Amino acid sequence: MASAASFDDLVAEGASVATEGWDFSWLEGRATEERPTWGYSRMLVDRLGVASAALDVQTGGGEVFAEALSRASATPRLLSATEGWTPNAAIAQRNLHRFAGSVVISPHDAPLPFADGAFDLVASRHPVSVGWDEIARVLTGNGSYFSQQVGPGSNRELTDFMMGPQPVRDARSPELAVHRAESAGLVVVDLRHETLRAEFYDVGAVTYFLRKVLWTVPGFTVEGYRHRLAALHEQIERDGPFVTHARRFLIEARRRDG
Repeated sequence: MASAASFDDLVAEGASVATEGWDFSWLEGRATEERPTWGYSRMLVDRLGVASAALDVQTGGGEVFAEALSRASATPRLLSATEGWTPNAAIAQRNLHRFAGSVVISPHDAPLPFADGAFDLVASRHPVSVGWDEIARVLTGNGSYFSQQVGPGSNRELTDFMMGPQPVRDARSPELAVHRAESAGLVVVDLRHETLRAEFYDVGAVTYFLRKVLWTVPGFTVEGYRHRLAALHEQIERDGPFVTHARRFLIEARRRDG
């Protein structure tokens, strides 16, 4: 391959960057993704300003939650977050310390380690999974759940390029989320979904993204997918940025007894 050295350098660079937290600033100038029109962070700011007790589930490094808190008109008297990956939890604790928030290490599929009715706001951006019964349990009678989630088939063009054609399952569909929310005793008061264009300008950006966003290519390793990365590098060199489409949906639900 004529550009093998460039390919090796780009992949090595993408493989060397730390993936802790949920900050994608390393991709600036190397990849772009349209943002949903609803503005999750802005909407979260409004809700935090009137909450008395707030929980961020699967907070990652707490970057989004902390940014929203810094812009809210008031800080909830009780602030908590959960995170299942220890390196992320340490970052989140640093980010939330100035708001007197606490971070509990808890697997994404475990029961929430909080008392019944502890929070009037539960938020989550891009959760791996949603325990609807647990969310309903920790909400107060007038509490609400506010979340932006990854929709079905998100970035499927990239997934299919790396793995071959894959079935799109409905496990992340907005419709299933509504059904599960209602089954847990919640009333869905807002539901929106959008398809967003994303572009990758070099294979180093793809390497980093696949290491960080693990569900795009489950089990991804650089060596295991090196041949596909090489093919993707050749395509980008020949045709320009690799285009894929992210899918997102916003859901807000409240307790029926609220």
